[in-house]
Amino acid sequence: MPRLDRVTRTFWRTVGRPVDLLGSERWLEAPVHDGATIGDRWLAAEAARVGGTLQEEPGAGLLPDLSALDGPTFRAADLRPEVKDFYEHTARWRMEVWTQWNALFQPGGELVSRYFGRRVHQLALPTRPLDVARGMDSRVVTILDPSGRQRAAGWLRTLRSTGGYVYSGCYSSRTLPGSRQPSVHVAFPLEAGNVQVFLRPSVLPGGGLELRSPAGRFGQDGAYVLVGERNAGTGYRTGDRTANGAGNTTGARTHAARLPIHELFRVHVDDEGVLRTDHLLQLWSSTVLRLHYKLTPTGG
Repeated sequence: MPRLDRVTRTFWRTVGRPVDLLGSERWLEAPVHDGATIGDRWLAAEAARVGGTLQEEPGAGLLPDLSALDGPTFRAADLRPEVKDFYEHTARWRMEVWTQWNALFQPGGELVSRYFGRRVHQLALPTRPLDVARGMDSRVVTILDPSGRQRAAGWLRTLRSTGGYVYSGCYSSRTLPGSRQPSVHVAFPLEAGNVQVFLRPSVLPGGGLELRSPAGRFGQDGAYVLVGERNAGTGYRTGDRTANGAGNTTGARTHAARLPIHELFRVHVDDEGVLRTDHLLQLWSSTVLRLHYKLTPTGG
């Protein structure tokens, strides 16, 4: 399907806007990949790009400390300890998953998953309940900067039944221009680009965590697609990087567009003391998919 992938990238370059990842749109700087199959292959290149190393340990988390999200509308200290522990020590938690698709969108979801997600090992949303009957396996690989501090974390989720990748994302905190409230930043590397989501945090009654990517303007919390352009002999360039790590350039060949996709996560402890997550995926105002996660500590 290389031709389909090229057509898709051309479409996003056409409808998107030029961005300068060295300048005013530096907030969109995120991992990309130079091959058609994603999985965990982007991790080593990203560590090399920042001059750091990779580390995988049993207690790794998506964020080393949720207080990195503290701001005018959020305080990590108000969260339940279980919620904080999940994000700060994600690798210690086991995930069970349930899915419910809107019947109007399920056929399209199956086509996207079959011809894109499963093929490239990225964003392969499960479309049938039995796909996730045995749950998901979860790995967290941290990307350390030269001083040994966590710069970001790769969260790799695969179906326990088949080993197939569902998500391969890069997690960190980031503050958008003009805002004083840090957001959770998630980037899903793709060939010559990525999909990114900026999630606004808030505390729910009872100490749960809500993460939301709402509708809004370019530059605000929400979902984006970033597409670079291939240069002969140097790989895919997106701003100040190439996906194979060679050379630098301006952001003139990089385009980004805001997506009409909105997500809502609610992480909470139920009446029986079990940590759960409700995940809602919408296209414009239409509900596409609901996922529910039961999260249990492994005891590690």
